[in-house]
Amino acid sequence: MRVLVTGGAGFIGSHLVERLLGEGHAVRVLDDFSTGRRENLASAKPGAALEVVTGDIRDARAVASAVAGVEAIFHEAALVSVPRSVESPEISCDINAHGTARVFDAARRAGIRRLVFASSAAVYGETARGPVSEREPVRPLSPYGVDKLYTEHLAALYHALYGVETVPLRYFNVFGPRQDPSSAYSGVISIFVSRLLAGDPITIHGDGKQTRDFVYVADVVEANMRAMFSPYPGPSPLNVARGDHTTLNALATMLGEILGVTPQIIGGPARAGDIRHSVADITAIRSALGYEPKWTVASGLKALVTSLRPV
Repeated sequence: MRVLVTGGAGFIGSHLVERLLGEGHAVRVLDDFSTGRRENLASAKPGAALEVVTGDIRDARAVASAVAGVEAIFHEAALVSVPRSVESPEISCDINAHGTARVFDAARRAGIRRLVFASSAAVYGETARGPVSEREPVRPLSPYGVDKLYTEHLAALYHALYGVETVPLRYFNVFGPRQDPSSAYSGVISIFVSRLLAGDPITIHGDGKQTRDFVYVADVVEANMRAMFSPYPGPSPLNVARGDHTTLNALATMLGEILGVTPQIIGGPARAGDIRHSVADITAIRSALGYEPKWTVASGLKALVTSLRPV
């Protein structure tokens, strides 16, 4: 197939592009390179059917041009930061809500068969300590979560009104190689690993007992591939996670053991918009797509550390 990946030079998008090219698909990437990097696409072999277009999903003309001639879309482009959405809600809305709406409408106009896109566990807000299923009431605590919830409702409408097959995937805490640790808004794992490799202390906001469902990027790519190439499972959202939880304190200990260091931990205040506990029930995606996470948190951390250590 000829496939468009928005945000294809970013963390998750570039891994998805690599998998698609490896399976013989022709891939067009749309990325504004505000956070994506061209070197993330360097693994594409010479002669691979890869086209890279510089453009912003807020630009309707750029989106329409990128969608022209493709058969399916993976929409990964986003402002992926709860703290930044709290600081700048209008920017989050413009990119995550309105930008996604432009992608959906371009897909409608172009007659795209299926659109798989990144939603987020942030739509749930604070939940009980146990696993959260897609039937859980949604009460987002941040503009980012509100924006993602909006895109889910919009996707359902585009399916009902226009026949676009939309599949929202609610990512939990994704980690792996190519996740930029240089930003204060990056995932906690990429920041922890980068600082520990440099011999620097790490900061844990709050008491460190908050839980997260960490899922390795290769499992997220597998979920996307199944969502696109399996019989249509949408438009209901599906959790993408491991289905277990890890505290930040336990994460720091685990990383210390893998790196052979004793982490120096600095305490920091809890961050606005952060969720206390987060663990997914993945029954629905198992049933709908046959998805089964293959990477443990420990094996994913080892792979990440290996990718970052000098040869």
